[in-house]
Amino acid sequence: MTAGKVTRIRQVRIDDPDRGSAALWLALTMVALLAFAGLVLDGGVALAARGQAADVAQEAARAGADALTPSTVFSGGGVGDLGAQEAAATVAAHNVLAAAGVTGDVVVTAKSVTVTAHASKHTEILSAIGINEVSGTASSTAVPLLGTTTAGG
Repeated sequence: MTAGKVTRIRQVRIDDPDRGSAALWLALTMVALLAFAGLVLDGGVALAARGQAADVAQEAARAGADALTPSTVFSGGGVGDLGAQEAAATVAAHNVLAAAGVTGDVVVTAKSVTVTAHASKHTEILSAIGINEVSGTASSTAVPLLGTTTAGG
């Protein structure tokens, strides 16, 4: 040994009540932080699913309303007067829903088309605790505008 250097050996008491408390605190904190990150990130995914459902519902309702002809709208008849136009409006709306990869319901009347869209997205972090998917639902109604829609026209 060199002169002047003192080596100390620290004795660890096994019955120390604080032993391992930092590891437990770290583990609990990490779980809480991961849960919070999951809520933030996958909460954003849920909001994106709701936004996608709203956008697609609006697009599909407009496409369905565009399929209605002036004679149907101006006659003011009921659903029984729609015939093939109801089917065309429903197909047009469902095509938009399918192209966007969402599901939905379409209701066609003589004067409007209402679409309810359901969009779902996979979660990234919350899937670790069994929440594999979040979804959003939105509804939109479109009314066909026929002829001029500007003042003086």
